[in-house]
Amino acid sequence: MKELVIFDLDGTLINSIKDLGAATNFALQKNGYPVHPLDAYPMFVGNGVNKLIERALPENARNQENIELLKIDFKEYYNEHNTDYTTPYEGMPELLKSLQERGVKLAVASNKYQAATTKLVKYYYPDIDFVDICGQKEGVQIKPDPSIVFGILAEAGVRKQNVLYVGDSGVDMETARRACVDSVGVTWGFRTAKELRQFNAGTIIDRPEEILSLIDN
Repeated sequence: MKELVIFDLDGTLINSIKDLGAATNFALQKNGYPVHPLDAYPMFVGNGVNKLIERALPENARNQENIELLKIDFKEYYNEHNTDYTTPYEGMPELLKSLQERGVKLAVASNKYQAATTKLVKYYYPDIDFVDICGQKEGVQIKPDPSIVFGILAEAGVRKQNVLYVGDSGVDMETARRACVDSVGVTWGFRTAKELRQFNAGTIIDRPEEILSLIDN
């Protein structure tokens, strides 16, 4: 039986794409750059805010100075508006409650900056007692570097073979591979089943409740 399930946040626990896109478009427009339709953003996210802004900028404007400038405006907007449109995925609150009732430990591993990660997890899942909520922190490599997973394992006191890592992208599947834990790719998020297969997802599921059957295996 698995003792710990680690969840990615954006595209796995919550559908946050509209708020992420709106914040990025705010920063782009404020600095005189063209904006993008919100349906373009699923392919921009997944590697942290720096990479999101880099991908959204015109190719000839992609430098660190511009990224840092737009990041200030992004965070100003996002910190105030990150719950405007964001919602938990259908079935996810019930899944987390069921896992918690079974005694399975739960954690979050996200490339979103730490303050927003903590806020959103506690806002949308206030009744879930996560053993660790990890976002992007200064001095810690972002996913797919496995450091975030190793930190959670140390906090939870669980061995690798007793862990499931659940996410919606190739970044997540690669993170699980590098951490040597079993991976579960979800198809309700921001990326495709094809991408999950390309990055060797251990299992691919279409509904949150399918995780329950994987716990006992």
